[in-house]
Amino acid sequence: MDHESLRAAAVAAASNSYSPYSRFRVGAALLCADGTIVTGTNVENRSYGLTICAERSAIATAISAGYREFTAIAVHSPDAPVPLPPCGACRQVISEFMDHDAIVHFSDADGHWEHATVRQIIPFDSLHHLRQP
Repeated sequence: MDHESLRAAAVAAASNSYSPYSRFRVGAALLCADGTIVTGTNVENRSYGLTICAERSAIATAISAGYREFTAIAVHSPDAPVPLPPCGACRQVISEFMDHDAIVHFSDADGHWEHATVRQIIPFDSLHHLRQP
């Protein structure tokens, strides 16, 4: 699977954002091991603690559909002034479901993309080894 298609899916997913409070749209696209792309977007709530980020939305959707193996994720915000990596909560969830060497792509409003591995965005993932197959 070419990661250009994954990034394009994240860009498209951002248009579905429900972000009336922050006005900060985010889309995510998750690449499953079989090549399927599952997307998600941020869904806000007046009680910010109930808001779900795009990355967690995509992962929850994929898990709900029966997918368990993921090789990359792309995150795009048309409102970000710089390439914006996943937040801490999303990094934790990403590390639960993706291998350390999986690729995380992230971009800004101008379409400048950066990438890192899961290991690079959460380097001291002390509990990762506890996950049972």
